Amino acid sequence: MNEKPQLSFWQIWNMCFGFLGIQFGFALQNANVSRIFQSLGADIEEIPILWIAAPITGLVVQPIIGYLSDKTWCSLGRRRPFFLIGAILSSISLVFMPNSPSLWIAAGMLWVLDASINISMEPFRAFVGDNLNKKQRPLGYSMQSLFIGLGAVVASALPWIMTNWFDVSNEAVAGEIPDSVKYAFYWGAAVLLVAVGWTIVSSKEYSPEELASFNNETIEQQRTIFSNDKFKKPTLLMMSTGVIFTAAILLLDLEKQLYILSLGLIAVATCFLVADKMIAANKFNNGFAAIMHDLINMPSTMKQLAIVQFFSWFALFAMWIYTTSAVTDFHFGSQEANDLAYNQGANWVGVLFAAYNGFAAIAAIFIPKLVSTFGIKQAHAISLTLGALGFLSFILIKDPDWLLVSMVGVGFAWASILSLPYSMLSNSLPSHKMGVFMGIFNFFIVIPQILAASILGILLSIINSGAIAALMIGAVSLVISAIFTLRTKL
Repeated sequence: MNEKPQLSFWQIWNMCFGFLGIQFGFALQNANVSRIFQSLGADIEEIPILWIAAPITGLVVQPIIGYLSDKTWCSLGRRRPFFLIGAILSSISLVFMPNSPSLWIAAGMLWVLDASINISMEPFRAFVGDNLNKKQRPLGYSMQSLFIGLGAVVASALPWIMTNWFDVSNEAVAGEIPDSVKYAFYWGAAVLLVAVGWTIVSSKEYSPEELASFNNETIEQQRTIFSNDKFKKPTLLMMSTGVIFTAAILLLDLEKQLYILSLGLIAVATCFLVADKMIAANKFNNGFAAIMHDLINMPSTMKQLAIVQFFSWFALFAMWIYTTSAVTDFHFGSQEANDLAYNQGANWVGVLFAAYNGFAAIAAIFIPKLVSTFGIKQAHAISLTLGALGFLSFILIKDPDWLLVSMVGVGFAWASILSLPYSMLSNSLPSHKMGVFMGIFNFFIVIPQILAASILGILLSIINSGAIAALMIGAVSLVISAIFTLRTKL
């Protein structure tokens, strides 16, 4: 097998720099969308269902973009055309998002913004796998984590910076968004476009023929042999479970958001059924059948890491949805979106989110040392456990200033989640399907987010301890993820 040539530090720097801009937009979304929803009149119980737009968008967009980028080759390259399209759409969406005149327009804009970010984000994961050899891939993914941390540090704290450094108003009448949030989103749009643009103009890509040559293959030898023999059992299981679950929700008058889960099972089963019939009829020369076939035939390492990702991202989504509500209520004593104490607490959450991203940037430097000392699985499990301790400390710490200490553990977990699973996965993926499998891997980031959006509100109403309980649930989820990491066979 021909080995890809070593790239210099600055070549890797340039190809990963665009992630700084992507994370700038992503962090603004994560830190401020709940605040925007509440400012426009959403009740705390409605926030998870409004957030459902983001994971569903990623579920649909990422595998499609991965498949299309695998098949693309033009004067701009393979992945870079999607970087450009996504960056332009994301920047436009960031300008419009904080100017939404109503709650439902804001919810719709979240769909658009998240889809746009995903168009750029998904090919970046495959970009590292395409351009780097096996020895340099861990460095590439760690470099991405570094830029993710650096970009998110500033982005998460931007509303606080606007208020405290530039005297931009942090208050607004009921139903409007403070100027501090608006200006933060405008700056985010500019940074995203410039950073992604730098990667586009400063990086090169290998052609499909060159990638095939590194594996001593021809393009013809890389063609997929389609088979539908694995579809029937999961199709039957998901369809029957979905139908029974839907009937139970209807007959027992359960919470309506549970339909997202039951109907989601039916939808996936239907997709498998259609793909099964298409492949049986030799009608598989299309993206839909190919994505469904690759999903059902994932490499074994990818299946094991899917469980790790599931519990990791369930915890992260709980944090993104509920940290603002938890801190403003538990630590600042306010639940009113137009109250000064609430907005002070919401701004402090922005600082906390900036802090965990900053600690993640630092952790990205130390995580390779953890890997070399303990092994990659053990390093990831240690980082996830530190994250669980960070979540747990929210209920033990009363002074919000000391929550910065909690963010150290969260930062280590975040840096590891963004790098080590991809390092463990990338070497098991065929080069000609790097994009589509990275997109499918996103399913196991998205599915737990959909689950969290569907059941967290119900769990909190049962526990009846306020939004802080969501972070305790997240702590347990991270511990489970650490256990499954150690059980993964590489």
